[in-house]
Amino acid sequence: MIVPWCSQLEVLSHPSLGYFVTHCGWNSTLESLASGVPVVAFPYWSDQRTNAKMLTEVWKTGVRVRANEEGIVESEEVKRCIEEVMGGEEIGQEIRRNAKKWKELTREAVKEGGSSDMNLKAFAEEIGVGLE
Repeated sequence: MIVPWCSQLEVLSHPSLGYFVTHCGWNSTLESLASGVPVVAFPYWSDQRTNAKMLTEVWKTGVRVRANEEGIVESEEVKRCIEEVMGGEEIGQEIRRNAKKWKELTREAVKEGGSSDMNLKAFAEEIGVGLE
């Protein structure tokens, strides 16, 4: 089925989703972390490369595609990445564990009294805006 638009966050929240192929824009990066979904990082330009590095090398919630000598990402490379993320080997298991961990950490941060909640309130107070 092809649809003109759907809610990415709803798709990422579906329990049957195994991974997310993403260009690693900031919203997609945050939504994948908050949803606990492993990623196949397919950055193109700008901050996407930095976000891909964070997802794959720092948070370790996915793998990054590698372009060939001509700068093209071939289908076999995408297949390799999907198999790595979804596979039963240690790397796939670690990626899925890390994705789950970041989902839990994200939820802790945004709940009432969490670090994100408290920082947002402190920022609002500092600029003189109430958040009630």
